[in-house]
Amino acid sequence: MEPALGVALWWLLFGGLHIGLTTRSIRTWLVARLGEGGFFSLFTLVAVASFTGLVRYYALHRFEGASGLALAAEPALRWPLMGIVVLGVVLINGALAAYPRSAMALFRRTVPEPYGLDRVSRHPFFVGVGLLAVAHVLLATRLTGTVFAAGLALVAFVGAWHQDRKLHGLRGAAYGRYLATTSTLPFAAIVTGHQHLVWSELPWTSLFSGLVLAAVLRTFHAALFAHDGAGVVIAVAGGGALATYRSWRRAKRREGTRSAGVAATGSASLVDS
Repeated sequence: MEPALGVALWWLLFGGLHIGLTTRSIRTWLVARLGEGGFFSLFTLVAVASFTGLVRYYALHRFEGASGLALAAEPALRWPLMGIVVLGVVLINGALAAYPRSAMALFRRTVPEPYGLDRVSRHPFFVGVGLLAVAHVLLATRLTGTVFAAGLALVAFVGAWHQDRKLHGLRGAAYGRYLATTSTLPFAAIVTGHQHLVWSELPWTSLFSGLVLAAVLRTFHAALFAHDGAGVVIAVAGGGALATYRSWRRAKRREGTRSAGVAATGSASLVDS
C-alpha cells in the first residue's frame, strides 16, 4: 500500500471516531447507557488508541513513498511558512492556558463573555493547529507528510465547526450571541466591529513561552517522531489530560463559590426573619 494512502485511512478512522462519538445523537445514546463518566472514559480510550495508531504508522513510513512539495527548498517561501508554524505553536500554547475559562471548556454549563484570546478567535487552539498543519502541507518533503499534515488541518477546521454546532444546540441563544460577537478567523470579529481587543486580558506568559516552545521543537524537529512517535502521543495525550484537569478544577472551584453564596444568602434570610 502507498504509505500516504495508509496515513489517509488512519486519519479517516481517528477523525471519524473523534468527531462521530461527540455528535449529539450518538453521545446522548452512549451517555444514557454508560453515564457521563463512562462516556468520557470510552471517548478518551478510543481517541488515544486511534491517535497512537495514526502516529505510529506515520512514524514508521514518513520517509517512504512519493515526494512532497518540499517548499522549504525555496528561501522566499521557507521563512514565511516557518513563521506561520511559529504563530500556530504560539496560539496553541496560549489556547491551552486559556482553555479552562473558555466557552468550549469541559464541565462548563454556561456561556461566558468573550475574554482574552476569545476576542481574537473563539477557537485559538484549532486555528493554531490548522496554521501549523497547512504550513507543513507545503513544507513536507514526502507525500506521507503532506497527507499527515492535511489530515491534521482538516480535523482542526472541521472540529471547530462541529464544536460550534454542538454547543449552539446545547446552549441555545446564549451561545448564538457568543457566535455573533466572536469569530473563528483571528481578528475578524475585531475588524468588523463585533469585538474589541483587551491587551491586558491576553495570556502573555503563555504566548511568549510558545515562542520558546517553537524554538525547542525546531531544534529537535528531526527526532520528534523517534521511537514510533511515542513522544508525540505522550505530549498530545498529556496536554489534553492537563487541560481537562484544569477545567475540572476550575468548575469545582466555581461550584464551591456558588454553594458558599447560596449558603450565605440563606443565612442572611434567616437573620432577617
